Amino acid sequence: MTSRSRSASSASGQARTPRGPRSNIDRSPDYGALQKVVDSLYHGKLPTDQAARLDVVLAADAADLPADLIEIVNLLPPGRFNRRKLCDQLNSAIGGHAWGQVYGTVE
Repeated sequence: MTSRSRSASSASGQARTPRGPRSNIDRSPDYGALQKVVDSLYHGKLPTDQAARLDVVLAADAADLPADLIEIVNLLPPGRFNRRKLCDQLNSAIGGHAWGQVYGTVE
């Protein structure tokens, strides 16, 4: 094993991605990044205001989220979401992937 490949793997032998965590219990450097996207979408808006799925996808892409979080956003069904419904949808997908500890949930 080369020194380069040794540094790219964890002590348990699992490969580690440059931005991602080693497991679903390690907090990612991107913890809370999806919350920032949600906050930006609803900044200065009423609780009843809605954002379209496309707006969420574009905001996530512009925020340069990691692939795991882009996957979560891409799981959104078509439609428009007030903040509460968007958070429910995103948190459901985050929980289903067991990534709440890794990336955090949204509110």
